Amino acid sequence: MLERISRREEFDLFIAWIAISLAFAIIFLRGSGRTDPVIALLYLGVSLLTVGIGFILHEMAHKFTAIKYGFWAEFRKDNIMLVVAVALAALVGVVFAAPGATVIYDVNGRGISREQNGKISVAGPVVNLLLCIPFAALLILGGSMSITSNLVTMTGMIGLQVNAMIAAFNMLPISVLDGRKVLAWNVVVFVIMILAAFGMLLLSFYPDSLSNLL
Repeated sequence: MLERISRREEFDLFIAWIAISLAFAIIFLRGSGRTDPVIALLYLGVSLLTVGIGFILHEMAHKFTAIKYGFWAEFRKDNIMLVVAVALAALVGVVFAAPGATVIYDVNGRGISREQNGKISVAGPVVNLLLCIPFAALLILGGSMSITSNLVTMTGMIGLQVNAMIAAFNMLPISVLDGRKVLAWNVVVFVIMILAAFGMLLLSFYPDSLSNLL
């Protein structure tokens, strides 16, 4: 499957990954109230790991679901939105995670149906919600460890919040976001997904409640 990722797509994914990771790192650093370089690098490193997993798997879910339906799909970065994402994180403290989109190409001339478009769109947020589970487990595990517990807990917390944010943001039924296409396809699936995404996002800010769910 990896041979279906072109050099240009690899480059676009890499640039978007770095930019969005930087934006999230700035947000988490601002929230910590810490400013020393070591802490900043630590947040950047954890963000690179967690955002890399969440963002890239989100886009690959779109891509390979589209390929399953016989389409060709590639991620394309949006340079303006990448700059906006980092600028908003630095100036306002908000992550606007729209670094680009997976563009679907119809190679057979038959067009994409509303159902296919909805299923391709929902695949990304579903992956992010599934990724919340191991990160939540990592967060809880970190609290029971005596060695490197802070790093494990931080990775779990940031991974959980990043994936919940990506899922919730993309399920908004506006503009070109996934939520609009899912809503156009199936209202029930849309309601379930947006409630799950924002519910997980809310839970991610109350880690003590997670131990009762896992």
